[in-house]
Amino acid sequence: MERNRKEKEGGVLSTVAELFDLPADVVAGLPRLEMVGSRQLYLEHHTGILAYSQELIDANTSAGVLRVKGERLTLLAMTGEELRIGGRIDAVEWVR
Repeated sequence: MERNRKEKEGGVLSTVAELFDLPADVVAGLPRLEMVGSRQLYLEHHTGILAYSQELIDANTSAGVLRVKGERLTLLAMTGEELRIGGRIDAVEWVR
């Protein structure tokens, strides 16, 4: 029964996305990542910062914790749902 409910919810999200011509990830509130080389990372739909240092930033999202590793990491900008990280980014990984 749980599986059927998830399939129906997925169907509803897909229908809404299609109806309004929106990407499904936007409707579902999934995190969206964009990297500019290895110097900047843009994250949409985060729910807060869990750890912050010049070598490591952990950002909470609905899909899990996004861990950014590197050197001289800084928060260039941060709003309630958007985050921009600068510095030398060596690795980006999901921590479950």
